[in-house]
Amino acid sequence: MTTTTCNDSRVKVRKPKALALLSGGLDSMLAIKLIMKQGVEVEAVNFTTPFCLCDKCSVNRFIKDMGIKIHRIFLGQEFLDIVANPPHGYGSQMNPCIDCRILMFRKARELAEKIGADFLVTGEVLDERPFSQRRRAMEIIEREAGLKGKILRPLSARLLPESEPEREGLVDRNQLLAIRGRRRLPQMELAKNLNLCEYPNPSGGCLLTDPNFARRLKEHLDHEKRLTLRDVMLLRIGRHFRVGSAKIIVGRNEDENRRLMLLSTEHKIPYLEGIGYKGPITLLIGDEKEELLEKAAAITVRYSDAPKDEPVKVKYSGGKEKVMEVKAIKDEDLKPLRV
Repeated sequence: MTTTTCNDSRVKVRKPKALALLSGGLDSMLAIKLIMKQGVEVEAVNFTTPFCLCDKCSVNRFIKDMGIKIHRIFLGQEFLDIVANPPHGYGSQMNPCIDCRILMFRKARELAEKIGADFLVTGEVLDERPFSQRRRAMEIIEREAGLKGKILRPLSARLLPESEPEREGLVDRNQLLAIRGRRRLPQMELAKNLNLCEYPNPSGGCLLTDPNFARRLKEHLDHEKRLTLRDVMLLRIGRHFRVGSAKIIVGRNEDENRRLMLLSTEHKIPYLEGIGYKGPITLLIGDEKEELLEKAAAITVRYSDAPKDEPVKVKYSGGKEKVMEVKAIKDEDLKPLRV
């Protein structure tokens, strides 16, 4: 990223250009509005991961209202490898926020060079997030992403060292802000002043910070030592049980049953379903030993409408299709298996 300058007043100087990381949350929207008020041309990049709970509608609405171009980048297996083994560790749950930001900024740097942007803009607020938005963490992220001094954080800029775009006069530091901490009142007041009326309520935008999902993911990594897109799709749905080295996943409703069947077909995963009663689709991942099949069948009956105290037929569709007759597993026997 380079800046075009010219001392000849007869030559038209190029308007500064920034690439802004747009999550769809209030902070990133405000950062873009503040920079555009200073006459900077802005393009946006929106990163998504397999764990995103982001509001796509807010992103689409905002770029339409602002009239800016957006680039969309999906972080797939490269990101999953980081989740499985993050060099800078996890936050409060299974969120590798520092390494996630480093990856995003590296991708953003490549895009910025491609589109001719002079610097990057983010909506980060100093100390808003305890793991990745501390001063030290920001410095690590900038350095390891190869972007030292080239990231402008308009909401907290006056609490941070001058960035290159400030030093070079591309933006006026005096028009930037000094917001700090987790309270959202300053941003909400700013949104009102900037006529930003529609924005999502602050909430967790990443499944990796959810304690229940994080526990399930950790259990998976403890056993499998790796993470794929298929694994993530399975981790996001159903009730999960561990029997030895095998995983049993039970659909909780009609929609999850449909999704489990699609995954079963696409990835050739054996499944079970009760015969004659409404109930779940159950996937069996791992060994297909007889005792495991019977355990999976008993769990399937437990979550069906079938009687719990008499044998029920369950069809298994795997290497060899078969029908078993089993009783529902007892709750006291089920509890230790739950993930």
